[in-house]
Amino acid sequence: MTPDQLTTISRMFSSTVIRELARKGRSHLFSRLANQSLLLSDLSSRSSTVSSLYELAFSILKRQGYRDEYIYKAALTQNVLLGKHNLRTASMITEFRVGECKADVVILNGTGTVYEVKSERDSLSRLERQIAAYSKVFATINVIAAECHVDAITNLVPNDVGILCLDRRNHITPKREALERPERTRPAEIFDCLRTEEARRVLISQNVFVPQVPNTEMSGVLKQLFIKLEPAVAHRGMVDVLKKTRNLLPLSQLIEQLPASLQAAALSVPLRKLDHSRLVSAVSTRLEDALAWA
Repeated sequence: MTPDQLTTISRMFSSTVIRELARKGRSHLFSRLANQSLLLSDLSSRSSTVSSLYELAFSILKRQGYRDEYIYKAALTQNVLLGKHNLRTASMITEFRVGECKADVVILNGTGTVYEVKSERDSLSRLERQIAAYSKVFATINVIAAECHVDAITNLVPNDVGILCLDRRNHITPKREALERPERTRPAEIFDCLRTEEARRVLISQNVFVPQVPNTEMSGVLKQLFIKLEPAVAHRGMVDVLKKTRNLLPLSQLIEQLPASLQAAALSVPLRKLDHSRLVSAVSTRLEDALAWA
């Protein structure tokens, strides 16, 4: 398989395609990528659906050496979010902005846990800077990586950072347990990751009086109050508030109607309730019809 073909297959799972399928019930980009993927000859166009192509594409991306970031996110979704936890008790945020970095996956349950993905197609050049940023915001840090990276990661990251390996069978194997350390977080950095209303909710939950000021001044006032919180208190407040504001429970019925290959994608893209049925309908469309989408 050529690098271009692999890139094309990976793009089928992008937020752009999923969002278009959900909002319009069809996607010209999906149709184009499906043709460029060179996978159509492996399917019967008369009986196959969009879902069939996604399942085939997913099975290819899961092969050793082909796995991209999405495969790791899907493994975390199935094994951690929906395996150890559920959408009623936990939430997941992908691409969560932390300073100048973006955390690949954050799972909020009793604590805030960040997962940084390092697939076989990734470099480790930014890992130390990423871990340093995450340690100021999250109590628990894990790196989930390909086997080829495990030894190097062990030497790069602090001992309290957990190391997980996505093995050849796509099972998540712990190599080192992460330590939960909310006391090392920094309220100022936590504040910068939150929306204004989320920060306000954290303060109110701690019985901090928030004065009425013009909107242009609100962020500054909130930050001055927020940085006075104890680190563990600020972290716990962030977890409790984000579990409510980034709640995924409304997506539970949608997830049950989608193939496993698309569940992580649907949980990562903001979708309106009215988009759910369109997405289900789109992935159920006969592939022969979907290839004519314009």
